[in-house]
Amino acid sequence: MVMNIKDIESLIKKKIPDAKVNVKDLVGDSNHFSAEIASKSFKGKTRLEQHKMVYNALSEELKDDLHALSIKTMEE
Repeated sequence: MVMNIKDIESLIKKKIPDAKVNVKDLVGDSNHFSAEIASKSFKGKTRLEQHKMVYNALSEELKDDLHALSIKTMEE
């Protein structure tokens, strides 16, 4: 199954409800995305911990449906 921007945003928001998510399709192939995620739940966490939270939200999709995702996280 091919992922789209709305799918990625929805999955992240399901696990990180207060997240402000901005996803872009980097090359127009629905396979290479970048995501910027801001959340209060990132407060006090390292960048690695923040990224793990996002990857956990997408864990099943990363196995099969999502080829490449660049992540930038920030505290809100």
